[in-house]
Amino acid sequence: MSGMMEDGSVLTRRMMLAGLLAGAAFPGWGEVMDSSPRPVPRGGKAAAAVGASAGDAAALVAAAKLGGEVAYAVADARTGTILESRQPDLPLPPASVVKAVTALYALDRLGAGHRFTTRVLATGPVQSGIVQGDIVLVGGGDPTLQTDQLGDLVARLAGSGCKGATGRFLYWDGALPVMKEIAEDQPVHVGYNAAVSGLNLNFNRVHFEWKRAGSDWQVAVDARGERFRPEVGMVSVAIARRDAPTFTYAPGLVEEWTVASAALGKDGSRWLPVRDPGRYVADVFRTLALAQGIRLEPGGRVDALPGGTELGRVESEPLTVVLRDMLRFSTNLTAECVGLAASGRHNLASSGQAMADWVQGSFGVRMAIRDHSGLGGASRVTASAMISILAQAEREGRGLKPILRDVGMKDDKGKMVERHPVKVLAKSGTLNFVSGLAGHIVPPSGRELVFAIFTADPARRDAVPVALRESPEGGKAWIGRSRRLQGQLINRWSALYL
Repeated sequence: MSGMMEDGSVLTRRMMLAGLLAGAAFPGWGEVMDSSPRPVPRGGKAAAAVGASAGDAAALVAAAKLGGEVAYAVADARTGTILESRQPDLPLPPASVVKAVTALYALDRLGAGHRFTTRVLATGPVQSGIVQGDIVLVGGGDPTLQTDQLGDLVARLAGSGCKGATGRFLYWDGALPVMKEIAEDQPVHVGYNAAVSGLNLNFNRVHFEWKRAGSDWQVAVDARGERFRPEVGMVSVAIARRDAPTFTYAPGLVEEWTVASAALGKDGSRWLPVRDPGRYVADVFRTLALAQGIRLEPGGRVDALPGGTELGRVESEPLTVVLRDMLRFSTNLTAECVGLAASGRHNLASSGQAMADWVQGSFGVRMAIRDHSGLGGASRVTASAMISILAQAEREGRGLKPILRDVGMKDDKGKMVERHPVKVLAKSGTLNFVSGLAGHIVPPSGRELVFAIFTADPARRDAVPVALRESPEGGKAWIGRSRRLQGQLINRWSALYL
């Protein structure tokens, strides 16, 4: 998503700007990198691929040349006995690894079958297709709602004969606290630092597309799905003839973006964040409704949920599916929505503390949790606490392991090992100069392991100016070395303990 450049490459300013602007059209990614190494077990050709990873762990850490701190622990999953560790009680930032804990918390508090709902209410009776009162779009905190689902909801309303209302079109987004962003220390344009509310759409991003037209550009801003592409009136994007900064943003009734012309090239697109998601969803709903012949007079946001009769609804997938996708794609918005829904608190700090209290009560370990996604850098966890949670959660059948992603096996040089019998079911986490991986090493038979690896150089991370945090100098190379170390350690443990 972020268009990161290889560390050490010779880049022109135009190349760097284009890299910052380039963004994939799929809005689900929550962190810059998501691939993770897999172990190589003993025996035959696979053992030869292990190479140096069966050597001294301290030498592997030294060779990684990460600076900062490296902490890890690996344990027998059944007994919880630690087999090998380095600084297991050192608190380090977990990054997106904390999403595994968020998943456990949500499963416990909300239940595996929980579904988020988005509803349309009528505050009065319907006569000849006209609601005698207001129509209210009611959010239930669904982080996965997409434009096509909203379009289908509108189509069902139109199919039932709904034509409009005598009153206003209102929306309620108070099922969750409304926040313009998850973390304050991220660049303004990065979509993975989403706004949060009880109404969310397309992971609270709009699709910005540009095409070269002579000496100028044509731009379009929409809330596109696969079948519906409604224009978005509350967000505008203008092209500014400059080299830098790549983006500027101004909040208001219309969220105004400018983009540096030097970054555009010929044609392209990316997703940009929306900072008032409730109004965004209502804007898109009204546009879709007008296209289906339903006339709605805008009335704005309501602070209290009005009573009324339900006209239609959209339900999310069951929570297990929502969480499985969250862990796979590392979607920060999903993590914050399910965490806030589970805690019922009114801000991320208190909600994170509620989850930390639950962890201590449920697993007997302490974590410092400031959000549910790991996007902020203030949370802290130890490797020993993480493996305790993983081992106990599996023994108690709490449902985490079945929804963890099989992150793939890589050999000691980082090359993928195809069709390997050992699985690594894990959650990775990445921030600038922070990398983590924790989960289960599962052989075809025999002893299963749980592990946690955290590497971090917080001082180096904090030294990066906010405007450069999407792709800091040296960041990608550092992450690459950290991930290679993770693979080497997992290979070592597979060779020694499986």
